Amino acid sequence: MPLENNNDKGVTGAAKFVTSTLGNAVGGVSRTAGNVTGAATRGIGDTITGVTGSAGKPVGDAIGSVGTGVENGANSVAKGVENAGQWKSGLGRHVQDLYQTNT
Repeated sequence: MPLENNNDKGVTGAAKFVTSTLGNAVGGVSRTAGNVTGAATRGIGDTITGVTGSAGKPVGDAIGSVGTGVENGANSVAKGVENAGQWKSGLGRHVQDLYQTNT
């Protein structure tokens, strides 16, 4: 019979459930907002390029690149929030270490 991992029982298990749920929710909202903003900004850039032709292409491309950067940044933040919520890094991991040290 395998030994049980007691890290997810009691207070720690409850805290992990709450932080994971919140982390996933906030991460999902952040990712969605970033994706929508990125797509909209790229669309504006494409529209500028399409309307102005080669004269406006550098401006359209630059605006599209900003949209991609916003989307990538939001996705990175969302992943960090989700990881922290699952105690993989950041504050959640620190709280878990403190709890295990003091019990």
